Amino acid sequence: MNLKAKIREVPDWPITGVNFKDITPLLEDGEVFRYVIDKMTEPFKQQTIDKVVVIDARGFLLGTPIAYNLGCGVCLVRKKGKLPSKTIEATYQKEYGPDTVVMHEDTIKPGEKVLVVDDLLATGGTLGAAIELVETLGGDIVGVSLVVDLPFLGGSAKFKSYNLHWLVSYDQE
Repeated sequence: MNLKAKIREVPDWPITGVNFKDITPLLEDGEVFRYVIDKMTEPFKQQTIDKVVVIDARGFLLGTPIAYNLGCGVCLVRKKGKLPSKTIEATYQKEYGPDTVVMHEDTIKPGEKVLVVDDLLATGGTLGAAIELVETLGGDIVGVSLVVDLPFLGGSAKFKSYNLHWLVSYDQE
């Protein structure tokens, strides 16, 4: 399936120089969405996974049905100020500015097997922060599942030891 045909490219968004990969058209097509969820789940079907960690916001849309497929729970990584209970936080640099994400401090138990899910890997700031949160809580990351990798931005090179899987890769832009 040609997933790139379902990913809209938006030049100069959210800032000049960024060519944003918009997966909303992919989500709008039921057949394509089912295909994406199945393909993102497939590499992890034979592993024991206790929790799927989903990254705000598009990771929520992808990781929740993946957790359903795997028969496990979902844990949220959100922007600071969006979770109601006690949290831990990690601050990182995105390709267009700093940000902070949080996770409930009781959402991952030590030794739990965790799959991290997001839509896209660029420079790796958001993924790195999510991994930091999971590992701080004692979770064991068994893999990372993504729709898009942008290897020219260096993110995937930083996380080679984390069993990365993606469906679409874009070369230098």
